[in-house]
Amino acid sequence: MATSGLILQLGCDVSTSSAFSAGLSASKQRPLRCFSHKNCPHLILKRRGIIKIRSTGFGRESCWEKPHKGYISMSLVLKEDKEKNKEENLLPERDELWLEMRSECRRDAEAEPTLASYLYSTILAHRSLENALAFHLGNKLSNSTLLSSQLYNLIADVFMEDAYIRECIRADIKAFRERDAACVSYSHCLLNFKGFSACQAHRVAHRLWNQGRVSLALAIQSRVSEVFAVDIHPAARIGKGVFFDHATGVVVGETATIGDNVSILHHVTLGGTGKYGGDRHPKIGDGVLIGAGATILGNIRIGEGAKIGAGSVVLIEVPSYTTAVGNPARLVGGKRSPSMLKEIPSKTMDHTSFISEWSDYVI
Repeated sequence: MATSGLILQLGCDVSTSSAFSAGLSASKQRPLRCFSHKNCPHLILKRRGIIKIRSTGFGRESCWEKPHKGYISMSLVLKEDKEKNKEENLLPERDELWLEMRSECRRDAEAEPTLASYLYSTILAHRSLENALAFHLGNKLSNSTLLSSQLYNLIADVFMEDAYIRECIRADIKAFRERDAACVSYSHCLLNFKGFSACQAHRVAHRLWNQGRVSLALAIQSRVSEVFAVDIHPAARIGKGVFFDHATGVVVGETATIGDNVSILHHVTLGGTGKYGGDRHPKIGDGVLIGAGATILGNIRIGEGAKIGAGSVVLIEVPSYTTAVGNPARLVGGKRSPSMLKEIPSKTMDHTSFISEWSDYVI
């Protein structure tokens, strides 16, 4: 397998180095033997500036032990080589979104050299959007005992195994780009928007939860809450094209569901009404817009295309294409003949057009 890119000094353990995922190049011309364990058969060769891995034909297939000082561990090199053909069969031949993101990063790296290494290691060094996102989330969610390399492998495997998650990633990143005037590029969204990162990490935790890997799913939820200040239970179901704007303080309960193309602002709570179990959280329909600081409690449905005003407290169901505002929330136009929305609010992101029908209050 050939890799290229960042320089990795001898003695660095590739299996625990975030630099590995960005690639590596040799700092010596002579062949080096991998001593990740005694009698390791793998050789590291440099030919025309490119690293190549060659096995002498005996010993182990992979090297997971701690490397001896002065040599390079080939554990993840071999693992990536083994999985390469599998990934090539799963990923699209030409991913236009990924190509656009790479173009954005090259432009930004030229304009701001200080970011060049960061952009290279996080975006440009990877062969797919999924790998880049897994690398980014692994670094963000890691700590001293939960290693970035472990998280990278876990998250990348989940992405490669689930075509629906891959579809959701692209729908989500496009939603951020289209609905947020502050989002200047797709790469900006992936790198800097914690609402996007928290949502993708939740998708990983949700799959793990459904596989019965409860402890790991809850551990990821906890790290997402600590790092991004977004608390989404791994059992909660979230559709595609979802936009968490700012995202700070968002709480989504265990039995909540969020439909497709929903926009949710910061400090929104989709909560229960007490300590009892069962189906106890809100069900948010497609195309719903939920304003900042809104609280929706109980097993109630917010209909398709509805709008929930900022700071509202919603305790009963809201019909489709209506607007609920206030504490407790009331329908604009009244319960008997509510004003009906003509556009999908989650896409227009219109938070205030209802005010003339709701109140004549003037500051």
